[in-house]
Amino acid sequence: MNLKSGPIKQFESFSQFKNLEEFNTHIEMWMSVHKDKLSKGERVGLKRLIRFAAKVPGVCHAKIGTVLKAIHEEFNGNGISRSTFKRMIVKVTELGILTIYETERKNGSQSSNLYVFNRFPNNEPPKKEKMDPLNKTSNLSKTNHNNFNKRNAGDTVLDHTFTSDRVPKAFVQAVKVFFPEATCIEEFWRMASIAAYRNNRETETEQVLSIAIHSFKQLIRKMKTAAKISKPIAYYYGILDKKFRDLYFEELGELDFPSSLAARRPLPSSWLDELFHSVMFDSSAR
Repeated sequence: MNLKSGPIKQFESFSQFKNLEEFNTHIEMWMSVHKDKLSKGERVGLKRLIRFAAKVPGVCHAKIGTVLKAIHEEFNGNGISRSTFKRMIVKVTELGILTIYETERKNGSQSSNLYVFNRFPNNEPPKKEKMDPLNKTSNLSKTNHNNFNKRNAGDTVLDHTFTSDRVPKAFVQAVKVFFPEATCIEEFWRMASIAAYRNNRETETEQVLSIAIHSFKQLIRKMKTAAKISKPIAYYYGILDKKFRDLYFEELGELDFPSSLAARRPLPSSWLDELFHSVMFDSSAR
């Protein structure tokens, strides 16, 4: 049975997020992994849909026409087509970012869809049915790398020697043994950079590098000894974020801050817009 259409407030129970900040954080992580799978027009459509999902974090019940009109006005008449928007919806649904529910009016006719954004699988334990200890002789680069970058058989694969100079050599050396391709190494480092930025550590280069390598080793140990990790990059980000947060509270303890004041430092008001724009539109950041 379809849901009954109505005010967005009636769909609050569909939200998977405690607040808008948590929703934004999960969107950042989704985009850091999947933004290259969307065209520029599709990214524009997704970004606007995300804005419409702010009143009830992660839930949107706007008409497609309403979303397209807002885009059209924002870009001074240079909007996107309905087909582009629908294509974006199909893609992000297949990627697991979005779940769609059909709604109907009181008379039974079809109404606007309900768009529900899902949580990024950030450092969440694998589902019980997916627990599958790795064979001790398995090659991690072969076992897990197919989930990382699917490509045509004829494509040229660039090894670690092609990794961007922006990635520290020590990090390349640590990662290349298990994920030898340049694109994978760069993606792991990008997660470390995002985690550092979100925790106000981006200027502490040596500290970031140390935590990035240590976190990667923890990921590999987990993959070798515990369970099959379906999304290594997501699990890695979770480890990173926890380590940065632990370091922050450890430093507060050393300064004898009362526990009631040991709250996360506020981020600059523009942090989300800056990072979102970089992740979604700045291809040079790759």
